[in-house]
Amino acid sequence: MTRRIYLLASFSALILLLSGCSPSSAAMAPIDPNTAGFFVKYFVYPLSQTLDWFADHLWGQYGLSILVVTLIIRLIILPLTLKQYKSSKRMQDLQPEMKKLKEKYKDDAKKQQEETMKLFQQNGVNPLAGCFPIIVQMPILIALYQAIMRNDHIREHTFLWMNLGQPDHYYILPLIAAATTFVQQMFMSSQMNQQMKSLLYIFPVMIFVMSMNFAAALPLYWIYGNIFTIVQSYFIYGSPGSQKSGSQKNKGGLSK
Repeated sequence: MTRRIYLLASFSALILLLSGCSPSSAAMAPIDPNTAGFFVKYFVYPLSQTLDWFADHLWGQYGLSILVVTLIIRLIILPLTLKQYKSSKRMQDLQPEMKKLKEKYKDDAKKQQEETMKLFQQNGVNPLAGCFPIIVQMPILIALYQAIMRNDHIREHTFLWMNLGQPDHYYILPLIAAATTFVQQMFMSSQMNQQMKSLLYIFPVMIFVMSMNFAAALPLYWIYGNIFTIVQSYFIYGSPGSQKSGSQKNKGGLSK
């Protein structure tokens, strides 16, 4: 439940932060690294320069440049994702022990929580490990937004049917972003409890709403990242169908 609250809070904070980024004259002004603040100088400006560099080597296509940068970012946070997977597997293995603690201390919620945390510590489980990849990406999304809006080349660039500096008014990108988010969540559904499974539907809706209002480059980045995660999840978790049948077999074996 705590992990669920952290995830929802993270996304809500991201929406509020990005919603406050209006295309004012200051926000649209080119970046001067000599006068820029810490975040702009060390996050936004390097990201903007990196997007320019890759676009120069990819036939001037910023849509492809965003793809390469997305792959680099996803590879950098891959260790966190693998840590999340290991923690989820351990937590799944601890479900019988957690159930025993819940029954043993059903009249003492505080003691139940203390003993559950001790169980996690003894087995090296971090219940918030799944939040880390998302939290890490929050400043990246904010930096990407500013890099787009303050770089004339990106803001005015057209890739396929979209202007990267404007929302996709055909809603094609928001729909794809929401759909790929749902598929991505499905791959991890076997690692979720019943409370967490509600996120299967909450996150795609949140992504759709965000994608409707922000520059097309942001949902494009999200779609690229989702596709990367779907492929990665296939090799880590297997297909959603195989997970379900595998869990049913395990339950059948336990019942015997």
